[in-house]
Amino acid sequence: MQLTLSIAAIVLGSAQLVSAGCSNIKSVMTIVLENTDYSEAIAQSYMGATLPPKGYLLTNYFGVSHPSQGNYIAMVAGGVNGCKSDSNCNLGVKSVADLLEAKGLTWKSYQESYPGNCYTGSRSGTYYRKHNPFMSFTSISGNATRCARNVVASQLDKDAANNALPNYMFYSPDINNDGHDTGAAYADRWLKSFLEPKLTNPAYKDTLFHVVFDESDTTSPNYIYSILLGQGIAAAGKKDSTKYTHYSFLATLEGIFDLGNLGQNDATAAKIPLKCVA
Repeated sequence: MQLTLSIAAIVLGSAQLVSAGCSNIKSVMTIVLENTDYSEAIAQSYMGATLPPKGYLLTNYFGVSHPSQGNYIAMVAGGVNGCKSDSNCNLGVKSVADLLEAKGLTWKSYQESYPGNCYTGSRSGTYYRKHNPFMSFTSISGNATRCARNVVASQLDKDAANNALPNYMFYSPDINNDGHDTGAAYADRWLKSFLEPKLTNPAYKDTLFHVVFDESDTTSPNYIYSILLGQGIAAAGKKDSTKYTHYSFLATLEGIFDLGNLGQNDATAAKIPLKCVA
């Protein structure tokens, strides 16, 4: 580990593989888009040309499953946990929500077109439960207080305006905006309209953003686009060719808030370097 840290410091200046908390990062937002190969995503104007110069591009990042739902579960639980289809999963395992709450930290899952009231159905209009991983944990779906942290996406602007952003934010666009039913160019335009104002909004000055796709369009090797932006990135305009997966970002998130781990694949995953103030 000491050798790894030394190499990171040489290459990335003050960047470190975080393991004991980053006080400069107050909140983290994961934004998940759908079913696109890396080559197609990087060819888009916003994701391929606008974001990389101001972000930390992970050029060797992979999904962990097909179809979609297993990747969403993996992002927050450290494993697919048997969710090998897009049918509703009801899991009795822990997620990052449990780790956050144990530390007195907050989280919300912001879902476009979500009907509210702890809706547990598989679909409502352009909202799909398979893209809302927190609804798959029975300790959340069966607890009214915890389930209320799944909210309609419009709540995000209200939380930002009230200086009430949670420590972890999971944002799922609807089935059109995420590119699932519309393609990468559509998702790219949506992402620009959604993300660009936030990158200069003072409410998000201490926020680390992670833009990522759930899985590739082709079956193998599940190679996808992933970029970090905002507070704490190792260096703007840099490309990192280290192999990472969804477990890597979960492990990095756990390190940011000094959460420990879930004892699944997150426990051994490669962490992404960040500029941290302990």
